[in-house]
Amino acid sequence: MLRTLQPKGWKKPIGYANGMAGRGEVIFIGGQVGWNGQCEFETDDLVGQVEQTLKNIVAVLAEAGAGPEHLTSMTWYLTDKQDYLANLKGIGQVYREVIGRHFPAMAAVQVVALIEDRAKVEIQAHAVLPGPRSS
Repeated sequence: MLRTLQPKGWKKPIGYANGMAGRGEVIFIGGQVGWNGQCEFETDDLVGQVEQTLKNIVAVLAEAGAGPEHLTSMTWYLTDKQDYLANLKGIGQVYREVIGRHFPAMAAVQVVALIEDRAKVEIQAHAVLPGPRSS
């Protein structure tokens, strides 16, 4: 079971949680970029790359028998803060389509570049699958 951590008196954040607590199997998801399963980019559009990146995270979660609702934290690495801010509505829409209305603890940072030259976003995530894992 996951629990959102919201200190009393703090303004509730929009689109993320201040913290999450959970008990069970911990899942660590390496940085995912906006390419498909064959490591090919299908778009250079930030919103399209965010959508594919989130789908990649969901695919890794599925390998552990987990889903988006088990995410506890996400760190977003973006190459262009202004591009991100200009596309918040589209990013929010694809986030809700892929992840739903589950908002784990998040951080977003602008970086000079990512290892994959065409990548505009990379997201690293963690999740907790409640209860013991059955073999």
